[in-house]
Amino acid sequence: MARSVFDDDDDVIASINIVPFVDIVLVLLIIFMITSSAISKASIRVDLPTAASAGSAVASTLNVVLTAEGEVFLNGKPTTHKALGAHVARASWKDKDLQAVISADTSIDYGRVIKIIDVVKNNGVKSFALNIQREI
Repeated sequence: MARSVFDDDDDVIASINIVPFVDIVLVLLIIFMITSSAISKASIRVDLPTAASAGSAVASTLNVVLTAEGEVFLNGKPTTHKALGAHVARASWKDKDLQAVISADTSIDYGRVIKIIDVVKNNGVKSFALNIQREI
């Protein structure tokens, strides 16, 4: 029996091939595992001073971190004093209510913390806080 040109094969597909779906899910899982390990390695380790009267967290726009090794980070990225001053000046020009939170390791010399405070205040930030940890 000959088939007509107008004969349609509109049969319902009774099974679904899930192999491509599983492949995509496994690739996404591998990507997630790689990026999550990179994110956890990117954290900055700082031993904050403790105090019994530590308040609540301050909403900040700029986060400045001084590590025990003497490195300076601005919003999680390494920087220098000069670059910190330039970035703070640009940010404070855009936002007059800019706040900064300075986190310094307990082993950092007090004078270095004061220098960072001077850089932040001399470049337009009127409000800043020193990050501490509440005593347990």
